[in-house]
Amino acid sequence: MKTVFQQLSALIICLISCTVFGQEINKTVIESPDKQIFTTFYQKNSLEGKTEFFYTVSYKGKSVILESKLDLAIDNHLSELAMALKVDKQTKWFDNLEFTGKKSISKDTTWKPIYGEKSLIRDNYNETVFSFKKADNNDYTIQFVFRVYNEGVAIRYYFPENPKGSYYQIRAENTEFTMPEGSTAYYARWAQAKYEALPLKNWVDDAERPLTLSLKNGLFVSLAEAAMVDYSRTKFKLSTEKENTILTSMDDKVDAISYFGTPWRTIIIGETAGQLIENNHLILNLNKPNKIKNTDWIKAGKIMREMTLTTEGAFSAIDFAAKHHLQYILFDWKWYGPALTWDSDATQVKAKMDMPAIVKYGKKKGIGIWLYVNKQALVKQGEELFPLYKKWGIKGVKFGFVQVGSHRWTTWIEDMIKKCADNNLMVNIHDDWRPTGEMRTYPNLMTAEGIRGNEEFPDATHNTTLPFTRGICGAGDYTVCYFDKRLKNTHAHQLALSVVMYSPIQTLFWYDKPTAYEGEPEVEFFEKVPTTWDETKIIQGKIGEYITTARRNGNDWFLGTLTNNEARNLTINFDFLPKNKKYVAKIYADDDTVKTKTQVGITTQIIDSSSILTINLKPKGGQAIWLHEQ
Repeated sequence: MKTVFQQLSALIICLISCTVFGQEINKTVIESPDKQIFTTFYQKNSLEGKTEFFYTVSYKGKSVILESKLDLAIDNHLSELAMALKVDKQTKWFDNLEFTGKKSISKDTTWKPIYGEKSLIRDNYNETVFSFKKADNNDYTIQFVFRVYNEGVAIRYYFPENPKGSYYQIRAENTEFTMPEGSTAYYARWAQAKYEALPLKNWVDDAERPLTLSLKNGLFVSLAEAAMVDYSRTKFKLSTEKENTILTSMDDKVDAISYFGTPWRTIIIGETAGQLIENNHLILNLNKPNKIKNTDWIKAGKIMREMTLTTEGAFSAIDFAAKHHLQYILFDWKWYGPALTWDSDATQVKAKMDMPAIVKYGKKKGIGIWLYVNKQALVKQGEELFPLYKKWGIKGVKFGFVQVGSHRWTTWIEDMIKKCADNNLMVNIHDDWRPTGEMRTYPNLMTAEGIRGNEEFPDATHNTTLPFTRGICGAGDYTVCYFDKRLKNTHAHQLALSVVMYSPIQTLFWYDKPTAYEGEPEVEFFEKVPTTWDETKIIQGKIGEYITTARRNGNDWFLGTLTNNEARNLTINFDFLPKNKKYVAKIYADDDTVKTKTQVGITTQIIDSSSILTINLKPKGGQAIWLHEQ
């Protein structure tokens, strides 16, 4: 039983709290169209006039985001009270905001991407926009925008046009995500780092996005950003003041002119980890529609690297690509000489290559040519490179060692993508950069690295983590190897990667030369597998342990299963297939009895929607399946 002193202490604390911040006002609940997700927005005012804004998110009655603050640090246009008190101007812009109204709309449309993980995307949400003005200057206004989908929640700050003072400098964004106690984050310090499963404490640095979390209540969440096209990259850090709380962490300040909106902060929700992948079209939906009028020249496909940088080697690579149903070859760095210098000239072929003859031969064989261009040449020669490459007949450009993170370099990359689009050039961005749905607006941006792929030979545990983390933000150029002796995982694992890791420009045979191929029959799977899909399903999976991904292109299905460093027995239920059809299943699996250097066996059986297949996976192993109608 509480003592009188304890009761009085509790009452004093309560009175102090009520004095500092009053009751919740302007409280509004926004539901998802299927009424499973509830997002609540509200504000609290103190007696001193300070205003703070909060939100919560729940799914089917389970907490996803507990009370979390919404805030920006803006370095201008202070209230008169704040200036008189000489308060920290970077944190007080929200203090004297007055509510002016709210507006709600609903939308339910569909759109067709040129390529993707599905051929038809539904854009279905309920939106509420909350408007506020500065109490001491009505020209300065801000809106909190909430969109609630069946797949999750998106939040952004929006500044309507201000005729008397349109400039804003955003120093920091302090959007909170307070997670339920016991949440685990799949943490990576940078885009090509290894992942660690960590509690929400003692992180050594910011976390890369998307940030996937498993909650103690059984739900899974991915925190990401969408439409980061004229802003500073925003990762995630832990709050030093509030437990279990993640904060947005901007790379640098943003100089903006109204009207403008911040990137969307997205909260994708799944009952399984696989649903996060299936729901990742939410990020695309938050970007603007396609701005390229004629897209006939944008063609997804498979690509291999030509490493000799000679005309003879190029002809050999083109022949190999044509024989094995690839669509492109890439000339990597040094084709124009030393790339890591401002003295480089990417308008001149310095290697022993007859570029016109190579492009002509490739065209004859149905193989397009891509060129790697490093940052220095892109910055120095961007205006002249792309029209020249169009004249040469080049199909795409791979940007190398780009500068990332800051507002300046974000807008620079966007400008390079647009210039490539103007010259009918596809784009692959390598190194630390990650997409935020830009592929919808400029679909010539085909893929991007920002992934610890086969260039670095990660282990199988990493590969069974990537789909649930990096894979959520979109296409990833994993650079799949096959014959290289440095591989840590089995060859069936490598085959399955071409399904599990989505990329419209899928790099195969990285580090491999055509001479490495010795007639291994399972290479047929690489020949058959497409790179763009009509439907995607995650059949089963557990982060860092295993995954089975099924993707459909036309009437054919392709399945990839990966296990981590441990052996595993799994079953695949084919109940996702149409009930009135039978399929011939070609199964490509690790088999120690096969007398080839890759030791992959091929078996065939008939499969229908009632079939259940038991598979035995070696440590670091995998399995690939091609289903075509009987």
